Amino acid sequence: MKIEIYTDGAAKGNPGRGGYGVLLRFNDVVKEISEGFRMTTNNRMELLAVIVGLESLKTNQYPVHIFSDSKYVIDSISKRWVFNWVKTSFKGKKNKDLWLRYLAIHPKFDLVFHWVKGHAGHPENERCDVLAVNAAEGKILKIDEFYESQITV
Repeated sequence: MKIEIYTDGAAKGNPGRGGYGVLLRFNDVVKEISEGFRMTTNNRMELLAVIVGLESLKTNQYPVHIFSDSKYVIDSISKRWVFNWVKTSFKGKKNKDLWLRYLAIHPKFDLVFHWVKGHAGHPENERCDVLAVNAAEGKILKIDEFYESQITV
């Protein structure tokens, strides 16, 4: 038995309006989560989707398989770059707030990451893309406070 988390992020403009989509599956139970933001980046939404998926889990009793089309997220974790970024206080790296949030939750789970090619007909990835795009285009958009506080005008 395992838990599957499928994720995707989207940004209309980069930066611009953004959103993420998450599909959680455990046995025959499926849950979808999405949320939109008024100003953010694609990479932030890709990473936030993974975080929200993990934070939504009610158990850590099963391995968790995460599927993403984001090389940024998959490589940063699988190649262990993010763990080195901690040692340098994320000097020169973006999205420190989200990476710290991920690092706080990841030890609680037995995680396996899988990269999937985006826009290639993978049903769950396509569904997450629809969720992310619809969230980014929605009428109710949250404020990505950390990101917006970093923008210099």
